[in-house]
Amino acid sequence: MAPALAALVIGTVAATAAAADVGRVTPSGYPVPRYVTLKFGKVNARAGPGDDHRLLWVYSARGLPVQVVAETAEWRRVCDPDGGLAWVHKRVTDGRRSVINTRNRPAPLYRKPKAGAETIAYLNSRALASLVRCEKGWCRVKTDRTSGWVREGTLWGTTETVQCR
Repeated sequence: MAPALAALVIGTVAATAAAADVGRVTPSGYPVPRYVTLKFGKVNARAGPGDDHRLLWVYSARGLPVQVVAETAEWRRVCDPDGGLAWVHKRVTDGRRSVINTRNRPAPLYRKPKAGAETIAYLNSRALASLVRCEKGWCRVKTDRTSGWVREGTLWGTTETVQCR
């Protein structure tokens, strides 16, 4: 088989398998991938699903958004905003959604979800905000002091695509 055709066939098979995974039943009953937040200010990240697996690092950011990319009945394999993959126990996650500005510059928050809308505030680099909802390419986020709209994909945690590979 020609290399280009082989790549096309392999790519099609991978895409079909990925599409099939979206509809599969998970131990929690929730879809994978999905976003959750870390419930505590200190969360152990492990190399595998169990306390007997090597400790990789400790997350120290309560409310940090992470993306669940795999799961067992008790453990969640998560992707973090820096691209790290690790396993955390399900009890340390929360279904509430948050987002983080991973860019090196402040992200503008707009009064309305449309191009050219008035900028009402900025979300600093590495700052967290609660995700209220997304619609038509825009997401409403809320901080302690204000709420506003950002374009979907501007902040980490606003797109449904898999963030880590």
